[in-house]
Amino acid sequence: MPRTLRWTDVTDIAIGLEEAHPEADVVNLRFTDLWRWVQELPDFADDPQKSNERVLEAIQMAWLDERS
Repeated sequence: MPRTLRWTDVTDIAIGLEEAHPEADVVNLRFTDLWRWVQELPDFADDPQKSNERVLEAIQMAWLDERS
């Protein structure tokens, strides 16, 4: 059974986002788009209301790290 992703799984989310959106401008990405894209990941299963700006920033930074 695949592992279920939660908001706290920032590195795994970043890997999934890079695979799903390799063309994305991560630096200038709107948090509304990032929030939606995370929820669209096939293994993501967490309450959308559990996210916040701090979590989204952590995901964004992990995504930037994944690119480098």
